[in-house]
Amino acid sequence: MEFLSFFVILTDGDAAETASGRRFKHYQTLDGDDYEHSEIKKFLDEEFKRIVKRKVERNPNSAGAPTKIGRFMVEPGYELGSNQNYNLFQRLRDADTRERYIGIADELVRIYMDTSAVRGGAFVVARSKLNTYFDEPFLFLLKCDFEPKIARISDERNLISHVEMAISARSIKSIQYPHMPEEGSLDQWELKIHQASHARYFEDFLKYVSYEKPLPEVIGDQVVEMVHQYIADKWQEETGTERSEEENAVEVWAASEKRELQEWWSPEQVETAAAALVEQKPDLPFTFKLGGVTVKGLLSDFGVSVRFAKHNGRYVAVIEGEAFQFEKGMSPVELLQPMELEDVIPLIGTKTQASEDDAVGRYEEEAAAGGEDDVPW
Repeated sequence: MEFLSFFVILTDGDAAETASGRRFKHYQTLDGDDYEHSEIKKFLDEEFKRIVKRKVERNPNSAGAPTKIGRFMVEPGYELGSNQNYNLFQRLRDADTRERYIGIADELVRIYMDTSAVRGGAFVVARSKLNTYFDEPFLFLLKCDFEPKIARISDERNLISHVEMAISARSIKSIQYPHMPEEGSLDQWELKIHQASHARYFEDFLKYVSYEKPLPEVIGDQVVEMVHQYIADKWQEETGTERSEEENAVEVWAASEKRELQEWWSPEQVETAAAALVEQKPDLPFTFKLGGVTVKGLLSDFGVSVRFAKHNGRYVAVIEGEAFQFEKGMSPVELLQPMELEDVIPLIGTKTQASEDDAVGRYEEEAAAGGEDDVPW
């Protein structure tokens, strides 16, 4: 540890006031020796290790992923030094005195305080070296929210006493700069941000940092590009109403949240396109809903153990495997002796919800009448 500044964000009291009217107070800035003999070392040492080792996907599976990679934004043709957030971080990394470090850390906290929905808590700005790999410092920005209704055991008479401004390492938000994609390598353009809560304000205060798109959005963009390329190859240089209608249909389909099967491509075309995506990410998820049944698997399963078909005007999903596995929710289905597929195919499209309701009604009537049924017991 080289420097660590500890601030507290307050709702009232004796503290510096920002343009937004919120208040914060600088409690102390420690150098390396101070930190080694402080109580905060016991509180934060394990957290620093977790931050560095925490895995992050460049393209997370959802937009709400708690850990993301941020990248400093610059205008085309400009260098990294033109980014205001990067410059602030670099000044913190280069500060050669405690006083200069405090002044820059204070500036950073003021920027954070001007974001929306800021809650009270502790804000830590730390500069440390990972001597195992590098001689240049890392920055760690940590925010610990105040924990409500905290009490500690007091004595036999009072039992408990109230603790004000309690903080916990349980849900610390953090920023690490620079990002270490793998052990021994750094990316000066990137930082790693972690915030487990739904509030995005810890992410929002860095206005000149962009975040990678979530994986479904990236894959969706690639699929749409594949379809546009298919249309371009199909019509070559031709222009006309039919091509325009196809292109418009693609735009409508791509913009829809709930999409139906389009029936544009052959199974071979779909499998070729899917293979190109799976090559980039072998564990690419694949989810679909047929009727009221949701199926989750991998895109690599399509054309191998998952196939789509039509029969008697109904869509069919054929899923094959060596064995069924049931977990929670025991049901009579687990006792089934399966029919052969050729015996099932003629039944597809012949059984509707109405006939299922009739079967339930008959069962209830027979049960009420005390009639025998044909179950094994």
